[in-house]
Amino acid sequence: MFDPREKIALFIDGANLYATSRALGFDIDYRKLLSSFQKRGYLLRAYYYTALVEDQEYSSIRPLIDWLDYNGFKVVTKPAKEFTDSTGRRKIKGNMDIELTVDALELADVVDHYVIFSGDGDFRTLVEALQRRGRKVSIVSTMASQPPMISDDLRRQADHFIDLTSLKNEVGRDPSERPVRRSEPAEVDEEDY
Repeated sequence: MFDPREKIALFIDGANLYATSRALGFDIDYRKLLSSFQKRGYLLRAYYYTALVEDQEYSSIRPLIDWLDYNGFKVVTKPAKEFTDSTGRRKIKGNMDIELTVDALELADVVDHYVIFSGDGDFRTLVEALQRRGRKVSIVSTMASQPPMISDDLRRQADHFIDLTSLKNEVGRDPSERPVRRSEPAEVDEEDY
């Protein structure tokens, strides 16, 4: 699946990966994740996308964002939008699909193998566009949760599907190493699957 001569780029939909790992009952150790993919080929870039709630004095995701930024990840953020749903509940929405898509397409001339950490079906069109340019695309998500965290269309379009459960021993954080629990501010819409 991976050729050691390939230039690899990781594109992590932060809210989606967080929801997926949480559904599977483990946390991601991002140091191990980087190391794991550095062994698979030449890791050119590792992007992490997330929306931030700007009006909060302290965001529980801020320590993670800062750590990623200093440790080999290109962190892409934008302010989350706050709204009240039809039932009167406060909701936070922060979709990073466009930012991830634009960054991926801009690198199409230099990346051989894209690894997208998301099960969001909206990325099917991106995968198809990258494949038309002769690029290989692997999707990391899971079928093991109920409901599955990956859209069927995205899984079918990808060159390779990597179930996050198969990476648990390689990139999972030991529960004893768990810091204070963070919560990802941007929701993953169920309609995305």
